[in-house]
Amino acid sequence: MLHDSTDINRLIQKPATDPDFPHAPLDWTRNEAAKIARDEGLELAEDHWDTIRALQNYYAHHEDDAVVNLRDLHDALDECFHQKGGLKYLYTLFPGGPIAQSCRLAGLKAPFMATDRSFGSVA
Repeated sequence: MLHDSTDINRLIQKPATDPDFPHAPLDWTRNEAAKIARDEGLELAEDHWDTIRALQNYYAHHEDDAVVNLRDLHDALDECFHQKGGLKYLYTLFPGGPIAQSCRLAGLKAPFMATDRSFGSVA
């Protein structure tokens, strides 16, 4: 998987300007995420944005991993949202899968096996 840290063209770009999303990909914007959400039938609330922040933070801290581990990411999100019900709660926010759908909104590539085209989202 190609990471931002290994692509010189991405390194020389101006850093993200949204202070609420310090770990966002360089080409990601809040407006683009909102547009994708509308296209997928979602109305983004604060918990959606918190999930996007959590994902971007996770990816930023694991950018040197060759592959993002789906199980580790599941566990991290479950722990982050434990007080609200963990992954079960995230499935209510992201009916397309808390990892697959929220990665699209966060401007991140979902881990391998987060989606199964013959079945739909599984994570």
